[in-house]
Amino acid sequence: MARRKKQDEDGGAINMGEFGSAIMQIADEKGISRETVIETIEAALSAAYKKDFGKRGQHIRAEFDEVTGNTKFFLVKEVVDETVREFAEEAGEAEETASAKGESASGGKDTEKTQKTRKVEEEKMKKGEKEEEKKEEAPEEERLPRYNPERDLTLEEAKKLNKKAKVGDVIESELPAKSDFGRVAAQTAKQVIIQKIREAERESMYKEYKEKEGEVINGTVQRVEGRNIFVDLGKSTGILFPSEQIESEHYRIGQRLKVYLMKVESDAKGPGIILSRAHPQIIRKLFALEVPEVFSGTVEIKEVAREAGSRTKMAVISKEEGVDPIGSCVGQKGTRVQAVIDELGGEKIDIIEWNDNAEKFITSALNPAKVLSVEINEELEEAKVKVPEDQLSLAIGKRGQNVRLAAKLTGWKIDVIGEAQINADDTRTNTDNMGEEEAEKKKEKQENVEPEKIEDKKAEVKKEEIKEEKKSKKEKK
Repeated sequence: MARRKKQDEDGGAINMGEFGSAIMQIADEKGISRETVIETIEAALSAAYKKDFGKRGQHIRAEFDEVTGNTKFFLVKEVVDETVREFAEEAGEAEETASAKGESASGGKDTEKTQKTRKVEEEKMKKGEKEEEKKEEAPEEERLPRYNPERDLTLEEAKKLNKKAKVGDVIESELPAKSDFGRVAAQTAKQVIIQKIREAERESMYKEYKEKEGEVINGTVQRVEGRNIFVDLGKSTGILFPSEQIESEHYRIGQRLKVYLMKVESDAKGPGIILSRAHPQIIRKLFALEVPEVFSGTVEIKEVAREAGSRTKMAVISKEEGVDPIGSCVGQKGTRVQAVIDELGGEKIDIIEWNDNAEKFITSALNPAKVLSVEINEELEEAKVKVPEDQLSLAIGKRGQNVRLAAKLTGWKIDVIGEAQINADDTRTNTDNMGEEEAEKKKEKQENVEPEKIEDKKAEVKKEEIKEEKKSKKEKK
């Protein structure tokens, strides 16, 4: 017997070791702590105990020992007084118990009276329910919770158990240990464990991915539903909405790609993870992965202007002397920038050097076009850029993309003008000025000529008058 008992004890120790390893395995797989798993087991055991051996309204706490495998159960009660509980006795329950006793004593006699009393009681109960509903509807009257002997203790009762007890204390009394739980209690414990572990898993995943918000992570395309792409991130699944996708890309199931973790929201089904491939910040993160100088902070990416899938302009600056920011990002034979371009599906990337001088910065931002001059208006934040005629289309870019990205990068409103247009405008203004001068000269000439003509006409009129007088005199003679 002693030998068998020893074997049972050894076997029990082995089983407990297996149980402890199972707890650790669950904790590792679900990404939750060992303490959380043990708390879940205790909650399940207390629910099972209450289901089979407890009473309604009781608060039972279980204490599980993972080393020995023993479980202790405690009935938890709070010390209360008249200020926090309502101690009114229920008259209805007393009458029901009294009538039940009367029925048992009389052996089923006087059934008509009992039926009448029951009808009266039902009417009273209905009236009481209506009054309670009215009280609940009234916002001013707040009813206190009713005193429950299963979870509450008066101060007098508490002092019998503990002389130092006071209102507000929690007193626990140990309950007899049980192990023979029924099928319903076991099912209840199972449901509690599943629910608690899922809640802990969701909370753990939310915290983990919330810390990674704003970073680039690896993922695999899990499924495609309409235009929405679901990406498997390992422990959870994120979603790529159409607005956050690159238009030129086509995603297929099983495809591996890098995604920008844009936002993490708390959800009942798990963390809601919103991903992006079109966000400008993904450029910074990809260069930080490929360029050690950017990762260490020696080279800083000041501004990024991007049209996803087509072209990106990026302004960089060096914080240490002797370090070429553009060369660091481009890499030897363009290997570093090419790695980023390949990850983004062939998107063109222009890298320029940041400059505090607005004219020089705008000139660099319009690369690869050559700029002749830049006139800036600081009040309106506008810039008028003069370029050679053969560089005009290059400066504007396809559908105005180059000048649009330069404006986003610099923060200035840029107006690009060709050299021939400027010369034409100058000549036009010159001809307009010449025409005005000639018109003024004509007016002056006219003003000078008109008085002479008037005098000549007067002289001719006088000559004619003299001739007519001479003719009239001769005719009279």
